[in-house]
Amino acid sequence: MSITLIVGLGNPGPQYIATRHNAGFWLLDNIAVPANAQFRRETKFFGEVCRVEMSFPSGGGNLCWLLKPTTFMNRSGQSVIALANYYKIPAEQILVVHDDLDFPPGTARLKQGGSDGRHNGLKDIIAHLGTNQFLRLRLGIGHPGRSGDVTNYVLGSPSRDDQEAIESSMNAALEVMPLIVTGEINKATQQLHTHT
Repeated sequence: MSITLIVGLGNPGPQYIATRHNAGFWLLDNIAVPANAQFRRETKFFGEVCRVEMSFPSGGGNLCWLLKPTTFMNRSGQSVIALANYYKIPAEQILVVHDDLDFPPGTARLKQGGSDGRHNGLKDIIAHLGTNQFLRLRLGIGHPGRSGDVTNYVLGSPSRDDQEAIESSMNAALEVMPLIVTGEINKATQQLHTHT
């Protein structure tokens, strides 16, 4: 099934821009900037939104909504459900891009459905949508080693090497984004998982 809405997870505000938890925002910015798309704040969607045309190598393209919730991570679902309900977008046509502690920096993985993986943004989205059947793009940020250090870790900035690795995985994800948007998930997964 094709993707109509791409949600990037993060926290609003300048103090969070460079933090690992904002990896989802980083990827959406990398989609919007080349397309000359400007995010605008939409209070009814509790977030910043824009619409871009995802071009395909074979020609043509799909229009996609990009959404960066401004509700803070733990309440991301409020923003996602508001836009999805307004435009009647089913969960199966939603891609959520987020940071993932389970993978090292430089890794990007696609996943359909599944648990929230202890990610509060995903947990809230699943609760609001009433289903976990949306696509996820997981950007590895590594793990601090101890569960007690996780909060400070995700709200901290990556090292230069880790930042470069995360950017490399995002570039690989951007290359397969046209496949993802057209619903060619198996092909996108194979290409992405081979290169990250």
